[in-house]
Amino acid sequence: MSYAILTDVTKCIGCLKCVAACKETNHLKDDVPRVWQNTDGLSAENWTSIISKPDKHYIRKQCRHCLEPACASACPVGALHKTDSGAVIYDSEKCLGCRYCMMACPYGIPRYDWNKTVPYVKKCMLCYDKLKKGKQPACTDICHEGATIFGERNDLIKLALQRLKENPGKYITKVWGEHEVGGTSVLYLSDVDLGFLSYKTHLGNEPLPSTTEPAMESIPYAFLGMGGAMLGLNWIIKRRMKLNKTNGKNMEASHE
Repeated sequence: MSYAILTDVTKCIGCLKCVAACKETNHLKDDVPRVWQNTDGLSAENWTSIISKPDKHYIRKQCRHCLEPACASACPVGALHKTDSGAVIYDSEKCLGCRYCMMACPYGIPRYDWNKTVPYVKKCMLCYDKLKKGKQPACTDICHEGATIFGERNDLIKLALQRLKENPGKYITKVWGEHEVGGTSVLYLSDVDLGFLSYKTHLGNEPLPSTTEPAMESIPYAFLGMGGAMLGLNWIIKRRMKLNKTNGKNMEASHE
């Protein structure tokens, strides 16, 4: 069952409760602003943000969880993949740190954790652990204004189209995420243009993997071989660390 989030910009009051709930649920620390960071409020420690626009418009930005994610198609080791629930999730155990996902994403979502000795890519996971337990994401659960709601993607699209029909003139006649780049699992209704949420003002409806996959196929085999060697080395190091930890515990037990 594919789930999604529908955010209605006209209902958001900019309270930031969704931002706080995301940080608490994902155990994210206070962010240290960097001069090179984008001005959208997202970082390795901020997976959702509220962008303020004129006339009290507040737009939430987060991973769009594309139906055919370019980030996943660009990843040479499969560290990112789309789940049946709708979430695009990340496996740090597989990640090489190449950051191709960051370059491939049309919305500029994935961020690198520069504060860590061994950096990882960070982004919204749609609270995947909660979805597996039959719960909803923390951001939608905390929103008492109904500005951002959770449900089955098809149902949310029907609801969005119904709101457009019942409220002529209130919204721009479009459901953001219904078709762009093949469709996304985070949808929007808005009375202001949301083109600024992506690198391009207007994205096409063609899924981006159709362009990223041929590019990935052109990567030299030497690079992929190096990636395999790095994965092997990573496995060996972790294996040794695990054995050393086990041996240390055994030595402590024998002394007792």
